[in-house]
Amino acid sequence: MSLAELHARVAAAEREVEARREQTGAQCRRTLATWRTGWTPGRLVVAGLALGFLSGRARPLRLVGSDGVLNLLRALAKLLERAVPGRSELADPNADAPNPAASTPTPDDPPAVWPDAPRRSSSPFVTTS
Repeated sequence: MSLAELHARVAAAEREVEARREQTGAQCRRTLATWRTGWTPGRLVVAGLALGFLSGRARPLRLVGSDGVLNLLRALAKLLERAVPGRSELADPNADAPNPAASTPTPDDPPAVWPDAPRRSSSPFVTTS
């Protein structure tokens, strides 16, 4: 095969791919339009009621009854609340204000960092020879 024949085959394949791409896009647009027109308000209400009934029958909260899962969800909620500041409607507006009473240490409080950390002269691992 010559270079010109290969070039012609590649050009024909590219045209075929472009035609298939256009055809797929048109079919996708038709499918989306049909899907959107199919969801009338009445069907949305019926689907919502059916899903609500089925999820109520499944009793999903019986799995959440253990304290471990509830504590996990609470911790995740706090974590997400801190990750996105100012997004929580229930957030305390004074939470970011510094509390001067909490920041002043009292003489009875232990130091925050161990002032003189011990230094090891040998390896903490036991070696046998």
